[in-house]
Amino acid sequence: MAASKHYLDDPIHAVVTSLRGVTVTNPSLLLDQVNKTVYRHPSSIDRPENVSVVCGGGSGHEPGFAAFVGRGALTACVAGTVFASPSAQQVRHCLKHRIPSESKGTVVVVTNYTGDILNFGMGIEKARAMGKRVEMVVVADDVGVGREKGGKVGRRGLSGTALVVKMCGALAEADATMEECATLGRLVVNNLVSVGASLSRVHVPGRSIQEAKEEEERLGPGLVEIGMGIHNEPGCEKVKTDLPGLIKIMLAQLLDQNDKDRAYVKINKGDDIAILINNFGGTSNLELSAIVYEITTQLGKDHSLKPKRVISGTFFGSLNGPGFIISILKLVDTGLGPRKSMLDLLDAPAEATGWSASIRPETWGKEYAELKGKAEDDQEEAKPTNLKVNPEQFKSALKSGLDKVIACEAEVTRFDTIVGDGDCGVGLKRGAEGILEMMKSTELTDDPYLTLTKIASIVEATMDGTSGALYAIFVNSLASNIRNQDSGRPQSLTPQIWSDALTKTLENLGKYTPAKPGDRTLMDALSPFVDLLGETGDTKRAAEAAKRGADKTKGMRASLGRSVYVGGEGHMEVPDPGAYGLSQFLIGLAEGL
Repeated sequence: MAASKHYLDDPIHAVVTSLRGVTVTNPSLLLDQVNKTVYRHPSSIDRPENVSVVCGGGSGHEPGFAAFVGRGALTACVAGTVFASPSAQQVRHCLKHRIPSESKGTVVVVTNYTGDILNFGMGIEKARAMGKRVEMVVVADDVGVGREKGGKVGRRGLSGTALVVKMCGALAEADATMEECATLGRLVVNNLVSVGASLSRVHVPGRSIQEAKEEEERLGPGLVEIGMGIHNEPGCEKVKTDLPGLIKIMLAQLLDQNDKDRAYVKINKGDDIAILINNFGGTSNLELSAIVYEITTQLGKDHSLKPKRVISGTFFGSLNGPGFIISILKLVDTGLGPRKSMLDLLDAPAEATGWSASIRPETWGKEYAELKGKAEDDQEEAKPTNLKVNPEQFKSALKSGLDKVIACEAEVTRFDTIVGDGDCGVGLKRGAEGILEMMKSTELTDDPYLTLTKIASIVEATMDGTSGALYAIFVNSLASNIRNQDSGRPQSLTPQIWSDALTKTLENLGKYTPAKPGDRTLMDALSPFVDLLGETGDTKRAAEAAKRGADKTKGMRASLGRSVYVGGEGHMEVPDPGAYGLSQFLIGLAEGL
């Protein structure tokens, strides 16, 4: 199971090595390995008398929060083992030895988990007993656990902690007092709501494969868990829904004032907000960007809210969890005066690799007018030729071939999963469906050139990857070579004209790919078809030759394409997926004539 595979199976070694890595990506940092504390090098601190900001907690939440250590953010971070709080001794040692002795006070930011509260609290009390000035800010921003379920423990701390750390660090850098920094941190928490969702629980390095299987099976297929915590804690509900439905539920938990169990912050239509969309660690960037778009769209459409800042990325992770957290911060007056608003503090520079917001305030503040004008059309108008075909026969043959392609998608996908990346069948089907849709909505003329140019546009728009490019080049070239045989007077498109155009097109294709029969590519089906059609003018026999050519690729070792990089003996079991798919189209084409 992929979720249970790790590069480092020893969790202790993983934590220490990860902390070392933080000091490599930011050379101004040091690591106290014994106490698992990352801290700023004294020479990197311009004003050691400034307030220090410290955070910490269990590991597994990277980049939080060791990678937040740096100018404009944290002074130090104390790490525990995976999902376990650091000890009070580690915290005390950090407060005594890892912050500048000249510092006029320390603000310690802690997430609201029992172990963190107790151990950081004990370490803080010990530091105070030594005469240190320390304030603790507890982050509790989760709405997935409501008031009733949270009880005396209260809300859990989630990715809103990143916002608290960033803003307290920026304020400390601006020479604020310890009391001002602590008050700001609590103000942020009091205006912050977060909720997470995940497709599965995470797997901790070093634990058993069976445990990983049980973790995955606990949620069940097709379900997403809303309110899941960052340590595998169960959420508030499991639902089966699409992304828009999921976001709708999550935003309701964050913003619905009628939900008295969860209405922690009153956010009205038109209020100024900032949002942070945090990756648990296992959500692809492709999906995370789509999630961000869906969130901002629904915020505007359903809640009349347009965020002043949209920050996305991995800030407070949960190992390899396939989930994300939405945090919404209501932007209120800090009472700190000019250049110290919540937005100012969010935008202030930070030399910390964990803080990845890179858009300048000026870019956010500028109004971008909607560009209006004529729709851009990349398609040049095709001019008709004097070549003619029977449009109904052409349509019947084409539909027969495309139907064959769609019908064999599962088989082509299976072949490509064995010897490639598994996308060949889907790509062919997508192209076939696009052409069929065009045929339904567009009246085909008796001019084959015009029809081929329309097909070329569909292929370009719907088929990607190497095979998509080859098909697009082939169809465009075929259309051009058909047009070149226009004599200037009306004439039927004979098998000989088709054959001559196809032969020339095959030659043109050779300019863009070195593939030849025997290389285990679609050319193993295409070349025999074109050759025999030229010799006999018989489409059916030519299609049978294409099928034989595709069959011969079974057992043939690839010389080109992605199959070259795929190890094993899969090529002995199945034909080339591209050649097989093309042969099916050609067989269907011949059957439809």
